[in-house]
Order: sequence, then structure tokens, then C-alpha cells
Amino acid sequence: MHDHEHEHMHPHTHDHDHDHVHGHTHEGIAAFDSTEQAVRILGYMLDHNKSHAEELHEICHRLEATGEEKAAEYLDKAVDAFRDGNSLMEEALRALNKEEG
Repeated sequence: MHDHEHEHMHPHTHDHDHDHVHGHTHEGIAAFDSTEQAVRILGYMLDHNKSHAEELHEICHRLEATGEEKAAEYLDKAVDAFRDGNSLMEEALRALNKEEG
């Protein structure tokens, strides 16, 4: 089913459960006074996004296991796009850290 390389080993293990709906607001996220604050906010968001990407990847594998190949294929592509976005966020953080240092 997958036509790309995975950056991690299987099976997946997680130290936390996400059987709940994430209820959070984004008030004040765009309001920051310094590059240092921007780095902290982006670092938090990147960690959050990586966690969600792994959760989506696990859902993809579960869908494959239940015979839902088409849905798994779409979700697999979404996970790849999610990871691409995370890579761009990492580049932004590296650029900000160079400016800070």
C-alpha cells in the first residue's frame, strides 16, 4: 500500500493516549513581542503537529488492517503532506534560531 519510505520502525508505541477531542484556542498565538516568543510558540506547535501526524499514521495502518485501502491511501497522502508542513516549520525555526543567536 505505501509507496514511500518510513522514518520510523513499527509497531508504534505512544506514551500518551489521545482518545479525547482536543479543545484548545489559538487566542494570542499570533501576538508575540520577540523572536524568542515566536520560537517558543512555533516549537510548541511543531511538537503538537508531530504528535498528530503520528496519530494519523496509526489510523492509516488500522484502516489498512480493516480493508479500508482507499481511505488509508488518502490518509497516507495527508500524513505525507502534514510531515512536509512540519519540515517547513522546522526550517522556519532554524532560520529564527540563527537570527536569535
